[in-house]
Amino acid sequence: MNLKRFILSTIATSSFLLAGCQEQNAGASTADSDADSAFRITMITDQNGVDDRSFNQSAWEGMQDWAASHHFPKESIHYYQSGEESNYIPNLNTALQDDYDLIYTVGYSLEESLDTIAQQNPDQKFGMLDGSVEQPNVVSISFADNESAYLAGIAAAMTSKTGKIGFVGGQQTPNILKFQAGFEAGAKDADPNVEVEGQFTESFSDAGIAQQIASAMYTNKVDVIFHAAGNAGNGVTSEARNRLEAGATENIWVIGADRDQTAEGEWEGGNFMLTSTLKELGRAIENETNDTMNGDFHGGEQIVSNLEDGGVGIVETNLPEVIKEAVQTAKEKIIAGEIEVPETPE
Repeated sequence: MNLKRFILSTIATSSFLLAGCQEQNAGASTADSDADSAFRITMITDQNGVDDRSFNQSAWEGMQDWAASHHFPKESIHYYQSGEESNYIPNLNTALQDDYDLIYTVGYSLEESLDTIAQQNPDQKFGMLDGSVEQPNVVSISFADNESAYLAGIAAAMTSKTGKIGFVGGQQTPNILKFQAGFEAGAKDADPNVEVEGQFTESFSDAGIAQQIASAMYTNKVDVIFHAAGNAGNGVTSEARNRLEAGATENIWVIGADRDQTAEGEWEGGNFMLTSTLKELGRAIENETNDTMNGDFHGGEQIVSNLEDGGVGIVETNLPEVIKEAVQTAKEKIIAGEIEVPETPE
């Protein structure tokens, strides 16, 4: 280990001990000399944490896949978990001190913090996932979630027996409104008479509020609910399972967001997870990291990953063949430009 890395590692260790607000993954020490020859990357989570069954988890899994594909040691990847917004700047500073080659932040809520730190450290390479920061040393990668949500809307409308479907969002941010807009448009194109009820938890962590909203929706004859609310969305899943296990006879379905949540829909009577929209954060990390390793860092660029490049999509495991065909037709039309999916609700 060279002197610079030894000093930086020592500083980082001291900073961690002194700053109790930082939540760091102890599984990735930067003091192991075996990692010296490897390209090293890390990520800062938002408040949902790395095990959110959503985009933080997808990003971390992508980093693990990337390290494995290059036969790099576990010390070449790392994450800093943020319990609250006040952790963002300290975690970014610790990542800088730990001397990573590329630092990713996950989620739009880190945009302001990353913008500040990127300006202060122009020689450091950063990646902004699912958000946008306009700095020459930051590559911003966002996703056309409205396109995948459009396909989910088709599936929901064609599955509903009552003609009522629901959307449960987290906070009313542009990213979440893209989900709502696409879902409503797809549902209306599949069935102009379908009713779409939309509500927001105003939180990405309060599963209790999401469960209350889902309970009211199901009671009001909504039979398919799409949630895009981070950890809060688990409340929708819990409500569906509770009702089914209590003997509910009505049609009840859930649609997940950001990663395949089929396993979350398992219960003794089958599986109630109709589909999930996919956001390939892990693949985006693998691609951008490989490009950066090869000298092609896309700093200053705003990359939007969509249906055409496979960056978004939906899971078809539980979809009947007729719905799969409708989804595939819509997908082809979106890619061909024959369907323009809105990014904001009407």
